[in-house]
Amino acid sequence: MQPVNVICIKWGNKYGSDYVNTLYSMVSRNLSRPFRFVCLTDDASGIRDEVEVKDIPQVGFSDFDERKPWTFAHGWLKLTCFAEPLYDLEGQTLFLDLDIVIVGSLDEFFEPEGDFLVIKEWDKSDATGNTSVFRFNIGAHVDALEHLKADPVAAKKDVRNEQEYITQFVARQGKLKYWPAEWCRSFKRHCLRPFPLSFFQQPRIPEGAKVIIFHGRPHPDDAIAGRSGKWYRKVLPTTWIKDYWR
Repeated sequence: MQPVNVICIKWGNKYGSDYVNTLYSMVSRNLSRPFRFVCLTDDASGIRDEVEVKDIPQVGFSDFDERKPWTFAHGWLKLTCFAEPLYDLEGQTLFLDLDIVIVGSLDEFFEPEGDFLVIKEWDKSDATGNTSVFRFNIGAHVDALEHLKADPVAAKKDVRNEQEYITQFVARQGKLKYWPAEWCRSFKRHCLRPFPLSFFQQPRIPEGAKVIIFHGRPHPDDAIAGRSGKWYRKVLPTTWIKDYWR
């Protein structure tokens, strides 16, 4: 069976090496085919030996290469995985955010046909996808980087972040597809019980879910401890996360 790639990116101090190590552990338990696990990062300290650690690519675009604050704050460095070449990597590649919790098999993410597969953003009616989990082929979308580099102001004019940029870019090319909705679920939208049940029942794993997405607060460690991150949102200690996020 042809090996596949799993890529994550860690830059700055928002997440530590423990998030990379935990993500690798979850992938290794839930992906049966041979794979390379690669972390693009500016700091390799503390990352386990099984992870291939590589520098975040220099893509010839000063806003990325100089690591300006807006780049990190809005996730734009994620687009560097579209560099061509990307070290010696080739073929099918699954990108995973560091703060996800894998609760089911990842094998099926490599089965659907398509150039670019991504989560359908839950609160958007347009083509926007959520890039917490997406699949692409190495080198297939370097044109998205070139388009951004050619005129950054115009390219970013109508988008708020990198996921709006890349998913709308590939949608215009007719290359955008979405995962089945039940595969990737939002912790806040699909796991939390509705008020007032949230005060009496801990969040649940939705039926058919393979990956739980943590966007904004809480993070997985917050949810385990019952910290919601917002005064108006009640999150009871979510004990099942400890069974998967390890």
